[in-house]
Amino acid sequence: MTDSRHERGKAAVRPDRGADRDGRPDGSSAQPASDRVRLRRKRERGRYDRATIDAILDEALLSHLGIAEADGQPLVLPMLHARRGDVVYLHGSAGGRTLRALRAGAPACLTASLLDGLVLARAAMHHSANYRSVVLLGRARAVDDPDEKRVACREIVEHVVPGRWEDVRPPSDSELKATMIVAMPIDQASAKIRSGPPLDDEADHELPAWAGVIPLGMSAGTPAPDPALAAGVAVPAYASNYRRGASRRPRR
Repeated sequence: MTDSRHERGKAAVRPDRGADRDGRPDGSSAQPASDRVRLRRKRERGRYDRATIDAILDEALLSHLGIAEADGQPLVLPMLHARRGDVVYLHGSAGGRTLRALRAGAPACLTASLLDGLVLARAAMHHSANYRSVVLLGRARAVDDPDEKRVACREIVEHVVPGRWEDVRPPSDSELKATMIVAMPIDQASAKIRSGPPLDDEADHELPAWAGVIPLGMSAGTPAPDPALAAGVAVPAYASNYRRGASRRPRR
């Protein structure tokens, strides 16, 4: 139910508001790294510049990792992630089959999405959503160097809660040994963005149905202390004032 009329025959594609005359949001002229990541549907919503891709990865808390097992069974798993420079770090149990498959060289797809609003149109089939999403394709490398593993752990913790790392015990050698970390490159990547109001047919504009956007975002509630929390430990500011948005830490 997403603006389907623009895909019929020779119907004109109407860019989202904020797009340039070529249909690229904000006038980006970056081209895809390969045809593998070139958008084939709603091309006017595609972005290939690293600034856009990095910003979405840095704001999103959750990503989804997709692989196909040796017998062809597809698997898609939610994971916490963190970007540092030109890679995205993922972590899990050293015995987990998904990361073991990545370590063995299985091709993978990593996605991250941000839902910014629900788009209510006058026609049922023209309802949509405002979103920002990223797709990465490639093969991850295993991170075996202990120093890089510690850096990756720090990045993941700081990605989830900036400022947290300095307050907690770092991972022990045995914890690092039991954890597998892989690095997914960002060289084959694309972003897709929809923003703005509904794209109704002009003939429907006079229908007596409300149309517009319901904005959505992530907001944090009041932190709930652990029942076993030691006496006198105050709630840190990064917990009481938690919010998501543009990255507050350099990730070069």
